Amino acid sequence: MIEKPDWGPLATYAPNKTEPVHNWFYYKESFSKQLVMKVLNLFGAREGNLVLDPFCGVGTTMLACKEMGIDSVGFDAHPLAVFVSRVKLRDYHRGEILREMDRILESKFVKPKLLIKNKILKRGFPKHSLEEIIFYRDLIMQARDKDVRDFLLLGLMNVAMRCSYINKDGAVIKIKKRKNIPLPRKVLKNQFERMLKNLDRIKFQRSRVRADFGDARKLGLTDNVADFIITSPPYLNKREYEKIFSIEQGLFLDMVGFGSYSDYIGSDIRELEKDSAKLLNVLGDETNKLPKTANAYFMDMFQAIEEMYWVCIPGAKVAVVVGNGCFPTRVVDSDVILSKIAESVGFRAKRILVLNKRWCTKKRTKKVGIMRESLLLWEK
Repeated sequence: MIEKPDWGPLATYAPNKTEPVHNWFYYKESFSKQLVMKVLNLFGAREGNLVLDPFCGVGTTMLACKEMGIDSVGFDAHPLAVFVSRVKLRDYHRGEILREMDRILESKFVKPKLLIKNKILKRGFPKHSLEEIIFYRDLIMQARDKDVRDFLLLGLMNVAMRCSYINKDGAVIKIKKRKNIPLPRKVLKNQFERMLKNLDRIKFQRSRVRADFGDARKLGLTDNVADFIITSPPYLNKREYEKIFSIEQGLFLDMVGFGSYSDYIGSDIRELEKDSAKLLNVLGDETNKLPKTANAYFMDMFQAIEEMYWVCIPGAKVAVVVGNGCFPTRVVDSDVILSKIAESVGFRAKRILVLNKRWCTKKRTKKVGIMRESLLLWEK
């Protein structure tokens, strides 16, 4: 276990805010492009290698690989993550985007019929802003080119959040009414133009890339295909994904046929009895001391790590960003436990790089212990 605090900021989304295309969607759970680049250089990745991200989020790993000319594939269970990843990873014809932009921005506003049943949507926007957002959304849906449609839809998605009362505070959506909220039509043109300029600023190398829906426990890849894995699974006891992005899902993604989010890592405590023997063999008595939700999480991660092992070539290198779990009675050292599981399935756990440390508290004030956020380095 090695302290690496200088890499700590790279385990957050913050550095991506100034990176073209990477900054098209704020995804708090993401790590940075710079962290991926450091790991790729550490591993000695080069053209012809394949990098896998089984929990790809909004595509940071694949986008960084595309900049370096390295083939990559990523999977995620969250429709929003897959949608954003695909939009960021595509190659675009700017002429068609400009034509659709002109059509949309020059269209005369027609007040749509609001048939919104979602209470958060109704409370989360000024009425006139929501009307404009739906008007522009429906115009975007008429685009002939699916790739262009998705590009513009992601732009509108960002604008919608800026023109709302919605504030995402950790795992909670809060509605706070405020003055001087811009009208969507005033910021939409700037958003589209900024995204187009981003395409000019980012330089891609020739490579193959794919983002798709997938369960990390059973990816459907053939054995021995991945040279490297760079990923970050959901953190233990952190399961706010479905709630925090419900606005984007209901207002935009349901329109383009992206299904609802199906959480699975650690989600079904009832299945504990079926595969508990594997975990018991690795952790021994520690298994009985863990909270039930932690046991469910580690058993699902056991299956995901087994899947990683089989899809990796011999000698493959793996980097996993993970945070420890905070419970009212204790801190659960996910980084150590996951490394033990990795060794039990055949990986060699080489190092744990400690990137960040935070207090675990209960009732917001009482300190329970220190949580680590770590980068786990394994080899097959």
